[in-house]
Amino acid sequence: MQATTSLNQVDAGWAARVRRLADERGALILAHNYQRPEIQEVADHVGDSLALARLAAASSAKEIVLCGVYFMAETAKILSPSRTVLIPDAGAGCSLADSITVSQLREWKAEHPGAAVVAYVNTSASVKAEADVCCTSANAVEVVSAIPASREVLFLPDQFLGAHVRRITGRSNLRIWAGECHVHAGISPQALRDMAAARPEAELYVHPECGCGTSALWQAGTGDLPLSRTKILSTGGMLEAARSSSASAVLVATETGMLHQLRKANPAVSWEPVNPHATCHYMKMITADALERCLVSGEAEVHVDASVAARARRAVEAMISVGPTSASVRVGA
Repeated sequence: MQATTSLNQVDAGWAARVRRLADERGALILAHNYQRPEIQEVADHVGDSLALARLAAASSAKEIVLCGVYFMAETAKILSPSRTVLIPDAGAGCSLADSITVSQLREWKAEHPGAAVVAYVNTSASVKAEADVCCTSANAVEVVSAIPASREVLFLPDQFLGAHVRRITGRSNLRIWAGECHVHAGISPQALRDMAAARPEAELYVHPECGCGTSALWQAGTGDLPLSRTKILSTGGMLEAARSSSASAVLVATETGMLHQLRKANPAVSWEPVNPHATCHYMKMITADALERCLVSGEAEVHVDASVAARARRAVEAMISVGPTSASVRVGA
C-alpha cells in the first residue's frame, strides 16, 4: 500500500485507518523530523529528540508508538516504564548509537576517573545507564556549560557535535569520542562551500552532527561562507528559525526528511538540501505499511531491563531538566 502520491499528499483512507487504530489502542504517535512525510503528517506530534523525550515523559497515553529509530523508542520506555512502547520496525537502528558500546564506555571512564559523562541521546539504553547526563543537539551546549568548569567531561559519541560544543564552550577539558552518524558525516565542507557559492543569496542551516559542521563557522570567519547567513542549528532550532525567515532560499545540511517540516513552516522559502542523498535508511524503515501493521498487531514492543532503565532514567531526566537558565547540573562523582 502506497500512502503518498507526492511529497505533500497523504492517502486519506490510510490516514483515517491509522488514526482510528491509534484511537482504539489509546496510542500516542510520535514521529521524528527525519521520518517519511506521510508518517509526519499522521503523527500526533513531530519533533526532534528532545521534544519527543519530553512528550513521552509528559504523556498519559496508554501506549506510545515511536516513529523513529530504536534508541528513541528505548528512551520513551525509560521515561514511561509502566506504559507500552511500540516501534513499527525494531530493525530501525542508528550508526551513531552503534559507534560506542557499554564496555568501551566503561573502559573510557576508567581512564578518566571523576569525569562527568555526557551521552548524546543517540545512544543505547545501556550506554545511557553509564552516563551522568544525556543531551541532544538542541541542548548539548547548555548541558555541558552546566557542569562545573573545573570538572573533566567525557562527551560521546558524536565527534562533530562534540567539536561544536567544545568550540562554543571553550572547554579544554572536554574529551570527545570519535563516533559519527554516517549520513551527517557524508555532508562535506566542500559540498557546503560549493552550494553556498552557487547560491550566494541563500542562508545556510547546518546541523552540528554534520561533517561540515565543525568547519562551517571557521569557513564563515575566513569568508568562505557568509557569516551572517550561516547558522548551526538542531532540527528543532531549524524549525524555529524557519518560521521567521525572510530569505528567498535556505540550504539545509541535515537528513533530507527535515525538509518536509521546513517547507510546511515557511512555504515562501525555497528549501534545498546541501546533499540530496543524505537519507537515513534506518529512519525510512518506518513505512506506512509498518505503522499500520504495528497498530493492528501491537508489534514490536520495546523492552528495557528494569535496572538499566532506572539508571538511564536519571541521565535522561537530568537532560530534560537542563535549560538555558540552569546554573548547574547534578552529576555523580
